[in-house]
Amino acid sequence: MTTTPALTSQALLLLGGAVLAAPIFKKLGLGTVLGYLAAGVIIGPLLHQISDGEQILGFAELGVVFLLFVIGLELNPSRLWQMRRDIFGLGSAQVLATGAVLSALIFSFELLDWAGSVIAGFGLALSSTAFALQILEEKNDANTHYGQRAFSILLLQDLAIVPLLALIPLLALQAPEDTTAPLEDFSVAVGAILIMVIAGRYLLNPIFQVISRTGAREVMIAAALLIVLGAATLMQLAGLSMAMGAFLAGVLLAESSYRHELEADIEPFRGILLALFFMAVGLSLQIEVVFKHYGLILIVVPLLMLAKSIVIYGLSRLTGSNHNDAVRIALLLPQGGEFGFVLFSAAAAAGIFSDEISSLLIVIVTVSMALTPPASALAGLLMQEQEETTEELEEDFAGAGADVLMIGFSRFGQIASQILLAGGREVTIIDHSAARVRQAAGFGFRIYFGDGTRLDVLRAAGIEKAKIVAVCTHKAEITDRIVDLVQTEYPNVKLYVRSYDRVHTLSLRARNVDYELRETFESGLVFGRETLQGLGVAGDTAQAITDDIRRRDEARLAVQATEGISAGRDMLHHEPVKPEPLVKPKREAAMPVNDDDDRILPEPARAAAQSLGKVE
Repeated sequence: MTTTPALTSQALLLLGGAVLAAPIFKKLGLGTVLGYLAAGVIIGPLLHQISDGEQILGFAELGVVFLLFVIGLELNPSRLWQMRRDIFGLGSAQVLATGAVLSALIFSFELLDWAGSVIAGFGLALSSTAFALQILEEKNDANTHYGQRAFSILLLQDLAIVPLLALIPLLALQAPEDTTAPLEDFSVAVGAILIMVIAGRYLLNPIFQVISRTGAREVMIAAALLIVLGAATLMQLAGLSMAMGAFLAGVLLAESSYRHELEADIEPFRGILLALFFMAVGLSLQIEVVFKHYGLILIVVPLLMLAKSIVIYGLSRLTGSNHNDAVRIALLLPQGGEFGFVLFSAAAAAGIFSDEISSLLIVIVTVSMALTPPASALAGLLMQEQEETTEELEEDFAGAGADVLMIGFSRFGQIASQILLAGGREVTIIDHSAARVRQAAGFGFRIYFGDGTRLDVLRAAGIEKAKIVAVCTHKAEITDRIVDLVQTEYPNVKLYVRSYDRVHTLSLRARNVDYELRETFESGLVFGRETLQGLGVAGDTAQAITDDIRRRDEARLAVQATEGISAGRDMLHHEPVKPEPLVKPKREAAMPVNDDDDRILPEPARAAAQSLGKVE
C-alpha cells in the first residue's frame, strides 16, 4: 500500500506548523489557538503550500465533534438540568438579541437586503464553540461560573443552527430543490434524539461491559470512536449538527463507569483534530477577498465584536452575573462561529446573497476568530479588583455518609481529619473549592464538591447519619450560616466549630455550639512554648506557663461573655514577669495577699518566672 506523496507532504507541513507555532504563541502569551491559526494562514494563503483548506476544514470539524463529546462526559443529565436556565434563558436571549441587533445594523447601512441581513445577522450572532472552549481550557476556567455560563450560550447556539437553516428556504429567492414540511423535520429530529437516549440508557453500557472483558484496548478505542462518530452522523442525518450528537452521546455516558476510560481514549484524537481545525480555518482564509474588501473588513470586524460584546455583557448582567464574569463572557464570545460557514454557504446556494458576499462573511468570521485570544486577554483591563474565580464541579455524593461530616477542608480541616482517620473513624468531607476537592481526592480522602450552606447539599452528604458536624470553614460569616442552618434543621447533632477569632468565639458560644476552637490559638501556644524551650527554659516549666496562659484565656472569655470584648485586660501579660525574692522581708510576710497579683500570675507561672530570674 502506497501513500500519495502530496498527502504525506501536506501532513508533514501541518504537523510541523503545529509543532512550531503552538509553543511560540504559548510562550508569547497569545495562546495555542492563535498559533494554529497563524500557521494555517502562512502555509496556505501566504505560501500557497496547501490549497484545499476547505476540504481539510470539513474533516477537521471532527475535532469540534470530539471536543463536545468530552464535554458531555463531564455533564451528567442532572447537571445539564441545573444549567437549563442559562441554556434556554441566557442562550436564547443572546441569539435573539444579538441576531436582531446585527441584522438591523447590516440593513440600516444598506449592505444587504432584509432577507440577507437576517441570515447574515443571525449567522454572525453565533460564536465559535471550538475557539471559546479551547481558551477556557487553556486558562483552566471551563468549570468556573462564567465558563459554565459561556458554555450554556454556546450550546444553545449549536441548537439554533437548526431553525436558522430551516429559515433559508423561506427567505430564498428560488425554490429549493428538496424541501420537507417543518413538522416532518421536527419529528425526525425528535425521533433521532429518542433513539440516542434509548441506546445510551440500555445498550451502550452492556456493549462496553462485553468489550472490556476481552481485555483488548484497541477494541475499546475503536468502540469509543464508533460511538462518537455514530452519534454525530445520526444527528446530522436528522438535520441537527454533528457536534450536538456527540455532545448528547457524552451526556448519556456521563454516569457510566467507563466514563474516564472513554475520555482517555478520545483525548488524543480530540487534541490533534482540534488543532487541525484551527489550522484549516487559517488555510481556508480567502486572501484575495481580504485585499479586495480590506477597508470594509477593518470597519466591520471591530464593529461586530463590539456589538456582540455589549449585548452579551448586558444580558449576562441582567441574568445575574457580576461585572467581572460578564466582562469575561462578553470578550470570550465576540467572534463569529464555525457554524456561520455552513449557514452562509447554504444561503449563497439558495440565492439569498452572492457567493462573493458569502466569502466576505466567512472572512469576517475568520478574522474575528483570530482576534478572539487577544480580545479575551484584554478582559483583565476592564475588570474590577480581582476576586477569586470559583470553579464548579459536579455535586455527586455517591457513597457519602459517616459519623463525622466535615465542612471545609483547608489547612485546619486537613490536620483535624488526620486525627479522626488515625482514630479509626470515617469522615465525609465537603468543600466548595474544586481545586482542593480534586487534590484531596487524589490522596484518597472521601471528599465531595458542595456548598455547605445549602440544606440539600448537607442532606446529600449524609448529615442524617452524622453524630458530629465539624465546621472547618475559614470565613466567619460562612461558618455562622452553616451553624444556624444545622441548629435549625438538625438540633440534635453535635457541632464542633472552627472559630475565626476571639469575637467569633464569643458569638459561637452564644449559639451554644458543643465545641469551638480559634484556628490559631493552640498553634500559637505551642509556638510560644517551643520558643521558650529554645531559650533554655526547661520543658516542664514551659508547659506550666503554657497551661497557665490557656487558663487565663478561658477566664477572660468568661468575663468578656458578660462584660464585653474590652473586659479582662488585667488578665493579660504585657511585660516580662519579675520573679519574687526567695526570702520575703518579715514586714511583708504579715501583709495580706494581693489578689490581683495572684490572678495575674498563679503559682505554676510564678515558679516558672522565678526559675528564669538571676536570683542571688
